[in-house]
Amino acid sequence: MGELEDAVMTRVWKWNRPVTVREVLEDLQQERSIAYTTVMTVLDNLHQKGWVRREAEGRAYRYEAVSTRAAYAAALMNDAWSQSDNPAAALVAFFGMMSDEQRRALRDAVRIVQGPETPEPPATDTAVDTSRENPGSASDGGGR
Repeated sequence: MGELEDAVMTRVWKWNRPVTVREVLEDLQQERSIAYTTVMTVLDNLHQKGWVRREAEGRAYRYEAVSTRAAYAAALMNDAWSQSDNPAAALVAFFGMMSDEQRRALRDAVRIVQGPETPEPPATDTAVDTSRENPGSASDGGGR
C-alpha cells in the first residue's frame, strides 16, 4: 500500500464506518493540498485491491474497510516472512528489533493463541527418572 493509500485507509479504519470521498478529502486537506479526484481515484484503487467495499448512495459511494488495520499488518508480516529463505533467522532478526513493549505484546499474543495452559500430567510409576538412580552415569557428568 502506498503512502497516500495508507493515509486514506488510516481514516477509514479510524472512523470505522462507511465514509464518502468528501469526508476523507476534507480530513486530508487539513494536512496537505489534495484534489477530490485524487481521493476518489485512491478509494477506487483500494476497492479494486479488495481493501474497501463500496455501496452507492445517490451519485456517490460510501466506502468501508473490508478488514482491520491489525489484519492488514498481519498480512504484511506474513508476506514478508514467507518470502524469507530462512524464516527462523528472519524471526530472530525481527524479535531483535522489537522494543520491550512489543516483546510483551508478543508474549501476550502467543498466550492468547495457545489458549489456557494445561497442567502437565502427574508422573506415573512407568515414567521413572533414571538419571538420579545411577550417580556414576555419564549423563550427569559424575563419571566415576
